[in-house]
Amino acid sequence: MPGLAPFQRTFCQTRPDAMVAIGMGARMGTEECHFQFQHSRWNCTALGERTLFGQELKVGSKETAFSYAILSAGIAYAVTNACSYGNLTDCGCDHSKRGHYHEEEEEEEQGWRWGGCSVNAEHGIRLSREFMDAREVKRSALALMNLHNNELGRKILETFLRLECKCHGVSGSCTMKTCWVMLPSFRELGFALKEKYNTAVMVEAVRGRRQLQPTFLRLKLPQGYQKPAETDLVYLEASPNFCEANSTTGSIGTQGRLCNRTSSYDDSCETLCCGRGYSTFQYTRSWQCHCKFHWCCHVTCSTCSESTLAHTCN
Repeated sequence: MPGLAPFQRTFCQTRPDAMVAIGMGARMGTEECHFQFQHSRWNCTALGERTLFGQELKVGSKETAFSYAILSAGIAYAVTNACSYGNLTDCGCDHSKRGHYHEEEEEEEQGWRWGGCSVNAEHGIRLSREFMDAREVKRSALALMNLHNNELGRKILETFLRLECKCHGVSGSCTMKTCWVMLPSFRELGFALKEKYNTAVMVEAVRGRRQLQPTFLRLKLPQGYQKPAETDLVYLEASPNFCEANSTTGSIGTQGRLCNRTSSYDDSCETLCCGRGYSTFQYTRSWQCHCKFHWCCHVTCSTCSESTLAHTCN
């Protein structure tokens, strides 16, 4: 399987059950990336060798940062989900969530009891860390950036775990309440990471004393010294414009992309086509309509159609 580090290849051979979940998580991350950037010049596609993780960008840009974070979150999410369904041999529900729970200032009867199957996010996060971080074997600025963003993706998952509760009692009363921890929808994580992308911070790698290789990241500021927050998405260099295909940056360009002639956002023909102009063509869409049920028992439909104009970048 191309694109894997030696440890990951060994992992594939020794943990085939976990690899099913990891592959599913990588696909979830890639699909969510496509959704979040579907109207942008970069729509989560790149030139380069196809791997389990998609086709990778080769620069330390915000887009690379987002890719690593969403893939790391996807793998943690899918493994956690697989644990809940009993699809992995070494994990299940979170058995630490047992017994009665109440805040210190609450009386015993004001709390609630753990019940159901709380997701084992700790196991999913640990497996994501073991597998994703194993790719960064060389101590470089890009590796430090990738490791930071991998951890951010997992942290977002942890932050968005939610408590679900059910009341029990006579006539709808809530004399007893049982609760369990659930995964959010993966789309929520996608939107949260897109917000991190919009507020991403530029960093630079710093070597520690008597160190030949970079050991940590700091914000790239004209003055002062500050490390990025754990909740920051970080990048090393400005993004390419993604207008033209470029094997060095991994950009596939925007030629042939559908654009919106009347939009003022990223999907506008003016923005998406990078000033090269666009071509307009007409296509006809057909579908079944005005369907009627006849007793007994068949349905008849008419065929409706409409002509639509579409625009693609030159």
